[in-house]
Amino acid sequence: MGSGLAWALGAGALWGLVFVVPLMLPEYPALLLSVGRYLAFGLLCLPLAWFDRAELRALSRADWWHATKLAFVGNLLYYALLASSIQRTGGPLSTVIIGTLPVVIALVANRRDAARDGRLPWARLWPALALIGLGIGLVHHSEWQALHADPARDAAAYLWGALLAVGAVACWTWYPLHNADWLRAHPQRSARAWSTAQGLATLPQAALGFALAQAGLAWAGGSGFTLPFGPRPEVFVALMISVGLLASWLGTLCWNAASQRLPSALAGQLIVFETLAALLYAYLWRGEWPAAASALGVAALVAGVWWGVRVRPQREVAQAHPGRSRRVRCASQCSGNNAP
Repeated sequence: MGSGLAWALGAGALWGLVFVVPLMLPEYPALLLSVGRYLAFGLLCLPLAWFDRAELRALSRADWWHATKLAFVGNLLYYALLASSIQRTGGPLSTVIIGTLPVVIALVANRRDAARDGRLPWARLWPALALIGLGIGLVHHSEWQALHADPARDAAAYLWGALLAVGAVACWTWYPLHNADWLRAHPQRSARAWSTAQGLATLPQAALGFALAQAGLAWAGGSGFTLPFGPRPEVFVALMISVGLLASWLGTLCWNAASQRLPSALAGQLIVFETLAALLYAYLWRGEWPAAASALGVAALVAGVWWGVRVRPQREVAQAHPGRSRRVRCASQCSGNNAP
């Protein structure tokens, strides 16, 4: 449990970096930011693959197809939606919508994966989810007030950005659950090798996306966008390499290690670390302190996570009896039925 929490905290801190990149490059299309990030990620994985060549050769065709699906939904599509949302909302709103992931994933996983991971008791889980939801609501309320106070802000773009963030939530509800399915089904596999495999699976998709983005920008030549790397090529390339290495490869490695050690419902709650890190980075980039409501919201998020990690899953064990069978719940500490 302790090592799983540490890996999840590291993943959140690294993933939070990707929320400020669209704010640093507001003149760049969101699609170019997404394919640029993952093109860098895939290229970085080519030399890294040498260290895991034995593990990678052992992957089956089905494993590579699974990695390809994870790469498209959890990498390219997710970040294209997120970056587009952040550029329209200014950052914090998109962050708090993504912050609903701990709630959404826990609700889905507690039903979907109960047979494998055990069931988190709803009576003990709801207070944690309520605190997380309260924290998200407080941060959202603060940002909504700031929107109305600034006449230069575009409410229509803001709401469109919120819808794009909801799409990103859908992508990243699907991704960690299906990623955990593979990892838990292959406990002997290296989390690092699986991270590299996803990077290699992302590379051809990102290369195709980059070519399509370049073609689209060339066709809309009146936009004045400088090809191929935009008006600030040095900054763009440096940021893409940085997030490709730190957020995409190292962050995925940390998350894979956490997913191997924690039940899916609990790991889903720990994505709140990403939200906290992203809010911290966004406010640092703005050069301002969060409003009182936002600060209270962050405190509620932390309290919700603290509560949630104290909840232990319970196994459902079938016991046969003459003429009938019944199901009894066994806490994760029961002998021979330890929760993963």
